[in-house]
Amino acid sequence: MVGIENIRDQCLAMPGVTERLSWGQPAWFARTLMARVWDDGVLTVKSAEREALAAMAPDTFFWTGHHERSPLLVLIRLDTVDPEQLSELLADSYRLAGRHGRNR
Repeated sequence: MVGIENIRDQCLAMPGVTERLSWGQPAWFARTLMARVWDDGVLTVKSAEREALAAMAPDTFFWTGHHERSPLLVLIRLDTVDPEQLSELLADSYRLAGRHGRNR
C-alpha cells in the first residue's frame, strides 16, 4: 500500500504545492485542491478520467454521493492502486488544480 508519507513527498515535490488540513485531513493544494486524504487508506484526486477509471477498476476507483457535484473528483483505495498509476494521477491532478501550464 502506498503510504501518506509517500503521497506527501510526491505532492510537495511539485512546484507551488502546499499542504494544509481540509476537513481535518492532510490535503495538498496547487491553486486549488489537488489531493486529500478522504479516509484511512483512501485518497481524493482530480481526474478527467473518473468514469473510465471506475469502470476499469471499481475496487480501486470510486466516488460517493458527496462527489457528484464535483465530476473531476475520484476516490482511490491505496491498498489496491498501482504506485506508478497513482504517481501519474497525482501529476494529472496537479495539472487540473491549476498550477501546471498556467501563463506566467
